[in-house]
Amino acid sequence: MPPPKYSARTAFHTLGMGGIASILWRYFREKAIEQLRSVWFIIVYLLMFQIFLLNLPIVYGLTIALGVSLVIVGLTFFMEGLRLGLMPFGETIGAILPRNSKLPTILGFAFLLGVGATFAEPAIAVLKKAGGGVQPDEAPLLFSLLNDFSGQLVLAVGVGVGIAVALGIFRFFLGWSLKVLVLPLVTLLLCLTLYAYTDPLLAPVIGLAWDCGAVTTGPVTVPLVLALGIGVCRIVGSDNSQGSGGADAGFGIVTLASLFPIIAVLFLALYHQVANDYYGTPGYVGSGQPSQVRQDPAPPESDEIEAALHPEFSEEEFQAYLRDHKPPGDPRGYEARYVGGEAVLVDGKIIHRDAQIVWHKVQQLGLIENFVLSQTERPWDNSLELIQELLGALRVSAQAIVPLCVFMFLTLLVILKEKLRKADEIALGVTFSLIGMAFFSLGLTMGLTPLGTQLGSNIPVTFAAIVPWGGSTTVPAVFDNPVTGKIVTMLFAFFLGYGATLAEPALNAMGETVEEVTVGVFKKRLLMQVVAVGVGMGIAMGVAQMAFESLDLAMLLVPPYLLLLLLTLVSSEEFVNFAWDGAGVTTGPITVPLVLAMGLGIGANVPGVIDGFGILALASVGPILTVLLVGLVVSRSRREELSAVADEIV
Repeated sequence: MPPPKYSARTAFHTLGMGGIASILWRYFREKAIEQLRSVWFIIVYLLMFQIFLLNLPIVYGLTIALGVSLVIVGLTFFMEGLRLGLMPFGETIGAILPRNSKLPTILGFAFLLGVGATFAEPAIAVLKKAGGGVQPDEAPLLFSLLNDFSGQLVLAVGVGVGIAVALGIFRFFLGWSLKVLVLPLVTLLLCLTLYAYTDPLLAPVIGLAWDCGAVTTGPVTVPLVLALGIGVCRIVGSDNSQGSGGADAGFGIVTLASLFPIIAVLFLALYHQVANDYYGTPGYVGSGQPSQVRQDPAPPESDEIEAALHPEFSEEEFQAYLRDHKPPGDPRGYEARYVGGEAVLVDGKIIHRDAQIVWHKVQQLGLIENFVLSQTERPWDNSLELIQELLGALRVSAQAIVPLCVFMFLTLLVILKEKLRKADEIALGVTFSLIGMAFFSLGLTMGLTPLGTQLGSNIPVTFAAIVPWGGSTTVPAVFDNPVTGKIVTMLFAFFLGYGATLAEPALNAMGETVEEVTVGVFKKRLLMQVVAVGVGMGIAMGVAQMAFESLDLAMLLVPPYLLLLLLTLVSSEEFVNFAWDGAGVTTGPITVPLVLAMGLGIGANVPGVIDGFGILALASVGPILTVLLVGLVVSRSRREELSAVADEIV
């Protein structure tokens, strides 16, 4: 007797509305708790740092709290939508495409999938809004790329990812080692970076270009391209006895998807330099206005800071004292100090004889208390139009998700001539993805981006007097010694990267894969710790590059990548795959927006820093270095164990 067929109608009549609601509530509660576990550390860490160490309030705290909640809800729906909807698309097409199509068709699909997945990445929205803090007079080409040519910038990134996915699939067919592609690509990147470094117009674009490589490898691109790559490898892997035919065949595409966008952005900058159509040139036709409406307050002039921290009486105030026998102005603005003499108690009165009376102006920091009070009384951002923001987020979500799904559906139906299996589940997954991305985008606008920008703008208070984010009064440095403050800032950045990386679900999944492929030699816990330390060191160096004016981003990028070329040459294929792909999986949907916004905030408040790009780039190179170095040690110990076993057998 065949088993009974169940449908949504049967389930409704059996369980009822209350039963279905109860099951769905428990299901989504568990999924939401999973997302909360991945974000709670980084959010709490940022809040504690600003409130207790920087001693500054969280401006618009209620708005940010609601935004962070929307991010968690959005990620819950989005990741579940990926699992139910987009991932089955990629796996099905990846398994059928190599059997039913020729190589050009496969590569064309891979290219278009890479482009579409890039537009669907949540962090792309942050990249589009990143141009508000760049001053056009200081970095005209960078300003135009982020504002006037932002659409071209995103398209260039998408094309770079598309080429990377197509080349990664082509590599599987030919059985190439990842080294064959990584070594020339990184060499080209270093040459382009050094060339841009010598050109004052192109130099500010270096940080943006390298950060774009981290932005693209997010929760949409990585699962889809990996599903496609694994599906292809199942078909062609048996024909390859070397290269990509092993258990690590799915690795490598993420690496290429991180490198090609950097090349694409640098070439886009070179094109507009030759076209001479950026800000300030005769061919410029843009508005000359940043895309971001709200601007952080400009830092005060140095003489204003000096006057606030070390106030002195003027000649006019001295003449007023001679006339009125008291200092002019508010009595709370000065104090009298008695130097020398003798104090005695006479008839219940304290008499200070033969003393010098010295009047001092006091620092005008009492206004800071009023500023803190005013901010805590305004927990909600009144300028935020919630309905318009939600409608805009829904529109952006539809523009990103729907074309990608339509493209994959038409590929399956028209080119592969296959029916869509489990259409109801996939439709539900796509709906969840739309809802999730809309909530996530709204949460970025309300929560993560303001929190990251606010903290980044306030971090320099550890070593310099600044105007806090959203304030109007100068706050003195937390540490009297600027070097001490900068070191504390670097330590904060290290533990931020370390903790956020350990919370990334993708790294946990990768750790299990690496332990399985290496037959337990490279433990999952060891890989996670090594990658987290690398990311923490990278973010710390990125913050140091902004805090110490003598450090330059290009000089922090080129030497590590030269070392990487050497390590890649001498490392085994499996560790090359693990290390280079590890840099991609660590830049997740929470880390990228927060770190990017934080970097832009730091850049806006540190004198001499044009922009805040580059932190993500250094956060990507760190884990590659650490994994390759530890991989060499692990490989050596494994060879020694095998040699010892062989000696015992003999």
